[in-house]
Amino acid sequence: MKVYHGSYTEIDEIDLNFCEVGKDFGRGFYVTNLYKQAEIWAKRKGKFNRTTGIVTEFDFNENIPKIMKLNVLKFVEYNDEWLEFVVLNRLNERDQQAHDYDIIEGPVADDKVAEQIDDYIAGSLSQKDFLNDLVYNPSHQICFCTIQSLQALQLSKEKIDRAKRLIDKGILQALITDYGINEMSATDKYYTSKTYTQLADETTQFYKKDWCEIYELLKQELKFR
Repeated sequence: MKVYHGSYTEIDEIDLNFCEVGKDFGRGFYVTNLYKQAEIWAKRKGKFNRTTGIVTEFDFNENIPKIMKLNVLKFVEYNDEWLEFVVLNRLNERDQQAHDYDIIEGPVADDKVAEQIDDYIAGSLSQKDFLNDLVYNPSHQICFCTIQSLQALQLSKEKIDRAKRLIDKGILQALITDYGINEMSATDKYYTSKTYTQLADETTQFYKKDWCEIYELLKQELKFR
């Protein structure tokens, strides 16, 4: 599944320590399968941080939670259980989670819904009235709450391939400029190297490195000074 995260900056590494408490499903890394929704989040966070905001695309492998036997909770709609769970997490100000789930999926408590939740918490709105007054509004979010759950979330293949191409371009140009070799020779040396093989293997996550760092490894391999 393609999912998106809206933020003031592009996300290359996910660090749960930077995630805030008091959110709908607790502390965690949030994504949505609705691109427009992620765009709204990006614009809001960008405005607050004085940037344009960026949407980062990820691939969510839905088989991994089953294989790893992760604890997953899914709400298909706004209901009593969803409301009580959101209230539980929004009232929790501790660093420790108020639940033991790895991944949680369900609707979003947007601005209007959040105001109604505040009224419900304050006692001025009953649970029945809250759910009856709730207008259908397409929304979606998935919260990855644990380090284990993040194994199911990877940067999109398109983003990885784009990062690799930028590394290729930088290294080839550097070989040509630094060592006075032609493009054909530079291409041959680079694409037949062990360094390139490591870059091509996505499990090494070399694509997350700066091309200059990969270039230094290549020079060591080829005995270039």
